[in-house]
Amino acid sequence: MSGEMLSDLAPFAVRADLDEAWRRAWDHLARPGTWWTGAERLAMVAACREAPECALCRQRAAALSPFAVDGTHDSTSTLPDDVVEAIHRIRTDSGRLTEAWLRETVASGLSEPRYVEIVGVVSIATALDTLAKGLGLPRPALARPGAREPARHRPGGAARGPVPGEPSRYRPAGARRGLAWLPILEPEDIADGDPNPYGDKTPDLVANIHRGMSLVPAEVAAFFDLDDAIYLPQFALKDFATEYRAISHAQMELLAARVSMINRCRY
Repeated sequence: MSGEMLSDLAPFAVRADLDEAWRRAWDHLARPGTWWTGAERLAMVAACREAPECALCRQRAAALSPFAVDGTHDSTSTLPDDVVEAIHRIRTDSGRLTEAWLRETVASGLSEPRYVEIVGVVSIATALDTLAKGLGLPRPALARPGAREPARHRPGGAARGPVPGEPSRYRPAGARRGLAWLPILEPEDIADGDPNPYGDKTPDLVANIHRGMSLVPAEVAAFFDLDDAIYLPQFALKDFATEYRAISHAQMELLAARVSMINRCRY
């Protein structure tokens, strides 16, 4: 896969850990996942980028209920319609998703773990593109074989292409239904052969937000690898005696609370 490091795009110094996390996250998106190929995953990133400009999504966002508005998404993607629908809804109106909508989406043929991987790709792609926007940097261009329109390349930039290969298609044996709409993998239920989505975290440090995508452990690990660099690693969260970033814990939490409110984050 080709593509710049964050430090290649920025006219200012970038922390080494953030630079490496950016590289690992883009590499993760371009590689075959658990249920989707690298090409499909990058196509999801492209669809995620189109969602905020989609007329249907804007109409739904303005409506009292998104379920009151029918129509077709503005999309150049060759992904199936149900996949585009899921991506656009997750990207633009996640605060009003319902269990009934999820059940209907899964019944369309996606399957629960394939849906969870979509959530992982959209979450990571949104974080990366928002980071670039916040720093005043261009979004990395994507090579999109099979798209109805060619990718728009940034002048002088190398488009990121997919890594060939097949998905592993491994569903954790220990995943079960519990507190969430979808099966999750509790730390105590990790079976022999199951990937551990929680790394070296002890069970008391595994929050519900970590469990959310655990039906596809690779997405949990990749998202929080990026989160550790953009936000704070687990060990630093409650170490209020030390400030690890240019702004304080209090300032970070004020920003997080405000953004969560705007995005209708139920967590």
